[in-house]
Amino acid sequence: MTTKRSLSAEARRERTIETVIELSARDDPAHITTGAIAKHMRVTQGALFRHFPSKDAIWEAVVGWVGERVMQRLDAAAAQADGPLAALEAMFHAHIAFIVEHPGVPRLLMGQLQHARPTPARRLVRSLLFRYRERVEQLLRQAQASGELRHGLDIEAAATQFIGTIQGLVVQSLMLGSVDHVAQRAQGAFVLYCHGIHAGCEEAP
Repeated sequence: MTTKRSLSAEARRERTIETVIELSARDDPAHITTGAIAKHMRVTQGALFRHFPSKDAIWEAVVGWVGERVMQRLDAAAAQADGPLAALEAMFHAHIAFIVEHPGVPRLLMGQLQHARPTPARRLVRSLLFRYRERVEQLLRQAQASGELRHGLDIEAAATQFIGTIQGLVVQSLMLGSVDHVAQRAQGAFVLYCHGIHAGCEEAP
């Protein structure tokens, strides 16, 4: 049986990351201290800092973990879809599923973006959002080239709206205090989004 003492350094780091995400689902990430993290893990702060040189290093590791896993999830979902528009829908629902599984992630990422100083974690969040937007724009261009999207669609605006649709669902769930709201409204939200970009929806004169 594996005990706290027998955990490897990598397992301890992984548990620290999971703890920060769990705590972010309950409280403002800005209020999460290394003391709170250590208390939740039932270790001392000294033990925590044996695996991370600083609090900034903890947040950097957390954002790196989130970025790696969410992009893997989205890429896997898109790869199984039949066509670029279907891939966009698969990405959308894979992202929603990730949020439902890890409700602390949206708060955590938004909190890092609000940092006044350019921390390593903040830079990682900006890089993640850039990569995410690139994926969305690439699929939108492919869908437009295949005739699935309406002629003259503003790809950049459509990518912004895709991301904004998810962000809107997240904000509503935070207001209601229930992550289930995201899952319940996701399909309807994507249908509305899709209607606005689909080839069958022409621009108003």
